[in-house]
Amino acid sequence: MRFKRKFPEASSSWDQGIPLGNGKTGCLIWGPSNGIRFSLDRTDIWDRTRLEHTAAPEFTYRNLVRLAKEKNTTEIRRIFDAPYQEPAPTKLPSGTLILHFPESASVEYSLDLKQAQAELNVKGNEQTICIQAVCHAENKTGMIRVGAVPPLFSLELEHPAFGTQEEKNTRKYDPDHREISQGSLKNLHYPCPVQEERIASDGIRILRYVQPVTDRFSYGVTAAVREEEGKTLIFYRISSSDDGENWLEETEALLRSQIKAGYEAYQASHRKWWKNFWKKSSVHLPEKLAEEQWYMTNYLFASCSRKGCFPMSLQGVWTADDGCLPPWKGDYHNDLNTQLSYTHFFKAGHWEEGEAFLDFLWELRPAAREFAKKFYGTEGICLPGVMTIDGQPLGGWPMYSLSPTQQIWLCQSFDLYYRYTGDRNVLIKRAWPYMRETAVCITSLLEEGEDGKYRLLVSSSPEIHDDESESWVTPNSNYDLALLRYLYQTLAEYARELGEEKELETWQNILKKLPDLAVDDRGVLMLSPDEILTESHRHLSNALAICPLHLIGYDKQEDRRIVDAVVSDYEFLGTGMWVGFSFAWMSHLYGIQGNGEGAWDRLRIFWESFCSSNGFHLNGDYKKRGYSTFHYRPFTLEANMYAADALQEMLLQTEKGRIVLFPAVPEEWKQKGLSFQRFRGFGGLCVSACMKEGKVVSVTMTSAKDQDVTVQGIFGAARPEKPEKSGSEEWTLETDRLQVRLKAGKTWNWQAGVQKENDARKG
Repeated sequence: MRFKRKFPEASSSWDQGIPLGNGKTGCLIWGPSNGIRFSLDRTDIWDRTRLEHTAAPEFTYRNLVRLAKEKNTTEIRRIFDAPYQEPAPTKLPSGTLILHFPESASVEYSLDLKQAQAELNVKGNEQTICIQAVCHAENKTGMIRVGAVPPLFSLELEHPAFGTQEEKNTRKYDPDHREISQGSLKNLHYPCPVQEERIASDGIRILRYVQPVTDRFSYGVTAAVREEEGKTLIFYRISSSDDGENWLEETEALLRSQIKAGYEAYQASHRKWWKNFWKKSSVHLPEKLAEEQWYMTNYLFASCSRKGCFPMSLQGVWTADDGCLPPWKGDYHNDLNTQLSYTHFFKAGHWEEGEAFLDFLWELRPAAREFAKKFYGTEGICLPGVMTIDGQPLGGWPMYSLSPTQQIWLCQSFDLYYRYTGDRNVLIKRAWPYMRETAVCITSLLEEGEDGKYRLLVSSSPEIHDDESESWVTPNSNYDLALLRYLYQTLAEYARELGEEKELETWQNILKKLPDLAVDDRGVLMLSPDEILTESHRHLSNALAICPLHLIGYDKQEDRRIVDAVVSDYEFLGTGMWVGFSFAWMSHLYGIQGNGEGAWDRLRIFWESFCSSNGFHLNGDYKKRGYSTFHYRPFTLEANMYAADALQEMLLQTEKGRIVLFPAVPEEWKQKGLSFQRFRGFGGLCVSACMKEGKVVSVTMTSAKDQDVTVQGIFGAARPEKPEKSGSEEWTLETDRLQVRLKAGKTWNWQAGVQKENDARKG
């Protein structure tokens, strides 16, 4: 793997910049020599203005149900969608450091993924000036080293160009002109920022701006600048009044202390963190695009998600730097975006980074209880489908922004964490209570029909029919129903495992009263009991039961018929109305079929045509290659992570007591050879495997507990003797499967033998 990624030219757009991050602070580096921009961000810098609309008495589920049944779209938009058109609450940009070199100079950009360091070469007529930059992995400070001193360049600290309080105007809601971004930063009206530049007593130059947002919240950027041995060090930190009473003084003191120690003094700990991160898992693939994008995605994930920090929202730690509010406010969209953003980390073994999302959801339970009671009128927990950093509703199309079943999809993260770790404490202390409290809310929203089956009062399928009256489909949509069945099925499994007989009976009884998924005569999953998908659509929501919920597998004949029919139907309808995440989702469906050619082709299209040069998913077919009619380029992260997960599913599929090796890779890959190291499987498994000339030639496994595992694959001939120190009391090999009894903490190795070679010699 080449860990250095070169950028062909200086980008003129923020969404093509070199991304740096440490889970809390982010930086995008871009622009020409006379204005190299270090666009700064911090995950928790938000305008958290409370919306009056969402506090109004009419903002309730009961009212939404009534208006939906009346098909009163005008009132629904006024009450539930209009709040989203307000510029705040929103994620906020944090400012920009700008290096000015002569306009005649050229700039070469590169990113060292291994060390998470940006490297720039500014080439003038007489010399080349080297620049290195990192967002330190542990101390949350940004660090820049410029191989020159002024006057060869100058430094500027630029604050975001918000509107002033004097410019404040009244906005009118227009349902016919909804935009991805809520317009210019000037639509936010704050007091003027306070700027200063001075030389401290120790000779260190200090640049700072402070932006008041409310009476209680301010934030800003402080930069410390020091010259040494012909180089210039620039250390910066984004801080806010949330950091404590003396946040400005403490920030400056910390930066002055750090910059005196120097750039290299902090590199050892920074590099050590990233070295340990890259040890967690790896891949070696004959298709370099796939390999490079997998590593790039893991880099992006680690840069914008860390335990102890807020999890990534739509753009992670890289808020827009174009004078506008971030796409979709940079918020937390729980109709797909947050869920898909936290999928690949399980198998890649980056559990600590992924725990940021689980911790976030767990800590938001008070807000989820408040929202369940206030909006739905129930006990239990339920978060808004579109929400602020503190779990408050933002409004939007209520078919998904206020859909209660989105909460069930959030539950899956706890369930998967338990499945992968196999840790009973995770089940008892997190997954079981979180899902039970979710079920308290959801069960209260079900009503029993004349046929004795449970249905939601209203139902929808995300973004199907946009926000027209037709979007309220006949309950239950297959999307809602798949989530309902997943919730109660999982709770029944938990109750059985924990010996909770009374609860087992409760969840099983509810499950029995849920309708079956609606399937047409072709075997295609429908949108609802009386509607099929008739046109290309970006959200493959009718297939949720197949993936990512995996209620429908591919082993049973009837299940296989459904999966094949759904895939065929999507192929027939085409990709004209797809966005980037649609291609990642389709790759998963092909992977379930074992169709490696199809799975890889969807990923290839995604990475080549829907991603920027820096790896960012830009949603639309912005290069206009004919894959989609969406040609826009709003940056979000969920498809990056889901695509990486799709690639991992091509290499390893897992369920309780079984793993499948290389189940969906192209034939060319099989023959050329490929491998993965330290992928995770259900039950605390850690698996490495290698394939050559179409045969699995080695497998290594460790387990967190004693367990029997079936390993499926196309194996080469086994060594006739039992491997020494195998960590297994028993193992047997058939043509396409290994049966292994693993011991906790022991490593089990298997390699194909030299039987074929010996037979050839005898011949």
